[in-house]
Amino acid sequence: MHVMVTGAAGFIGAALGKTLLERGDTVTGV
Repeated sequence: MHVMVTGAAGFIGAALGKTLLERGDTVTGV
């Protein structure tokens, strides 16, 4: 799944992005 994460530079956004990538999703950080 392709996911857009807003606030990807923050603490929660970075952790969420990492988890999604490990799960095999495509992540776009904003």
